[in-house]
Amino acid sequence: MKFIIASNNSKKLEELKRILNPLGINAVTAKQEGITLDEVEETGTTFAENAFLKAQAAFKKTGLPSVADDSGLSVDALDGRPGVYTARYGGENATDEDRYLKLLDELKGVPAEKRTAHFTSAICCILADGTVIKAEGICEGKIAFEPCGSEGFGYDPVFMYGDKSYAQLSAAEKDLVSHRGKALRKLKAELEEYFKNN
Repeated sequence: MKFIIASNNSKKLEELKRILNPLGINAVTAKQEGITLDEVEETGTTFAENAFLKAQAAFKKTGLPSVADDSGLSVDALDGRPGVYTARYGGENATDEDRYLKLLDELKGVPAEKRTAHFTSAICCILADGTVIKAEGICEGKIAFEPCGSEGFGYDPVFMYGDKSYAQLSAAEKDLVSHRGKALRKLKAELEEYFKNN
């Protein structure tokens, strides 16, 4: 069974594939199917709303079961920023490094105990019959004083889970504890239940 992943982020696709493939789901991007998805305006005020908008757009365009993830980082000392603007933080053409360096700059002078933060992943899956399945995962951590590690993507080098940054964890270690790993395991359980009953 083929599922469209409503993202062109190759690292995100890998994370989704690792969880979905054992269910007999072939996770592909629209691009891999030769389909160009329209740019979705993320007008939602929550990660869940934005995930739904992206999954719905992919489903309407392809007619195939579609999965979208909207995730981001919320930093307590910044009143929850960047939040739903995580990917757009730092401006239009900012790189991952630009974004996390801007974050570190905004947290200059903030002591270790006040650098608490959490990642949220909201996943929305729309199945061929129109059934909508939603799942969410959260991972609590802290923002480092400087980037460390070379794995992962996005804010991984500055997000500390225990004494390691996300970027210092292997893919398998990250899947066990990450916000997306948790959300995907919930999605997997929901999908197993759905397939069993249909």
